[in-house]
Amino acid sequence: MAGSRYSFTARMWEHTGQGSWHFVDLPEGIADEIEEMYRHRAGGFGAVRVEVTIGGSRWSTSLFPDKSRSTYVLPVKKPVRMAEDLIAGSSARIELVVIAR
Repeated sequence: MAGSRYSFTARMWEHTGQGSWHFVDLPEGIADEIEEMYRHRAGGFGAVRVEVTIGGSRWSTSLFPDKSRSTYVLPVKKPVRMAEDLIAGSSARIELVVIAR
């Protein structure tokens, strides 16, 4: 069952720790709304399941709360980054649907 839908543009950044994870931050207003509406359904680590579309790429993943950034972060996997020609610092138009369970 599909939940709330959101569209936004965000800049990609690379995690400085182990591995080459890339993320985008959700805009504060969207993150606040998702937290209020779905935190009671969140999984481990406060994760919220979502379906994401960037350009012609669509996949399922989770948003993760990041207290240091005061928002949720969305991981963008390598095959999507390659298909959509995205690198750290690139801006991407993101369509996101929360998977309500």
